[in-house]
Amino acid sequence: MNRNRLFVVSVLVVCALAAVAVGAGGGKAVVIPKADLQWKETGIPKVSVAVVDGDMAKGPSHFYLKYGVGLVTPTHHHTADHYVTVVSGTLTLTANGKEQRLGPGSYFAFTDGAVHSARVDGSEDAVMFVDARGAWDVVPEKQ
Repeated sequence: MNRNRLFVVSVLVVCALAAVAVGAGGGKAVVIPKADLQWKETGIPKVSVAVVDGDMAKGPSHFYLKYGVGLVTPTHHHTADHYVTVVSGTLTLTANGKEQRLGPGSYFAFTDGAVHSARVDGSEDAVMFVDARGAWDVVPEKQ
């Protein structure tokens, strides 16, 4: 019986050491300082993006979205569910017939093609961080 216990303890110790070794050397870190963000025009006036992960055109991605001062978007939706944090500036969203004024640190999510519009209030561009769960598009609503 003592040999069996010794064997089991030995196996557990080896497994624990292996787990520590894998944890210590595994993983991936991506670090992008603000100064290294690569902003690109989208073809929509006053809207630019800086992608930090993924390919917006092909599937899930993470990116910064910048709306210039005075921008007012038409009512639209996106095919991909997306989750957004306002980083700077003030954004007023209209969704479900209700206006919400959002400043830095605010969060919103649009899923299932939620229809919305946005405008930038104040004298500062609005910058948002977007977690898009699929290819990014902008689908205007019929007026």
